[in-house]
Amino acid sequence: MIGAILGDIVGSPYEFDSGEKRKDFGPLFIEKSNYTDDSVMTVAVAEGLLNAGIDADIDTIKSEVVKSMKTWGKKYPHAGYGMRFYSWLISSKTEPYNSWGNGSAMRVSSVGWLYDSLERTREVARATAEVTHNHPEGVKGAESTATAMYMSRTGSSKEEIRKYIISEFGYDLSRTLDEIRPDYHHVENCQLTVPEALTAFFEGTDFEDVVRNAVSLGGDCDTLTCIASGMAESFYGIPDDIRKECEAMLPEEFMAVIDRFQETKKNKS
Repeated sequence: MIGAILGDIVGSPYEFDSGEKRKDFGPLFIEKSNYTDDSVMTVAVAEGLLNAGIDADIDTIKSEVVKSMKTWGKKYPHAGYGMRFYSWLISSKTEPYNSWGNGSAMRVSSVGWLYDSLERTREVARATAEVTHNHPEGVKGAESTATAMYMSRTGSSKEEIRKYIISEFGYDLSRTLDEIRPDYHHVENCQLTVPEALTAFFEGTDFEDVVRNAVSLGGDCDTLTCIASGMAESFYGIPDDIRKECEAMLPEEFMAVIDRFQETKKNKS
């Protein structure tokens, strides 16, 4: 989960195609680096799942996730939300609005760590998407992201993950980063974010390399890097120095949820 937040922070200065689409862009963290709505909602979903409990039914999970997202959204109202999501966030409504935006995939990383089977991981990932992003593409984005993370942390190879993702979710993962990069642009849907994040993950050689792959694509860079980096953490782990630098940039209340999340993971194992 911290990997996704880290990716959001690293990618944040290069959102809206404001980078040079290169891997050697300098230090991971610069003066402009900061967490965005991606990190706020990642924390919110994690807290909702923890409040619901690992064995909660889907209705309880959805209720707690909605409650947590709205609470955190009100605490951080200027984090950079999309217009439709922000309207939902500050309203009294709890019904989904059929979004296929990439927000469902960027906030799902905690799901990839908390559950003991792929079936349960996919079920909960669907639930966290459906509270807002109940369009099939929004659901698919969240479910495939959590699936890649679960399979990574439970020992699957990248080739096994790739084959499963293609078979189950139908994404076209045939293009390389070099083929994607020239024409890629800022887009906020799952269809043109999750496959690119997966490719950045598959082509990476270690955690930092995945992060740099994602940033080099440009586009909705904080979200794309958030998704790819969450996958990278589950496959490689995070170097201690990079993790500590990231954690030092986060509010204490973010860290309280992250620490609670880590303790829950530890107690499960």
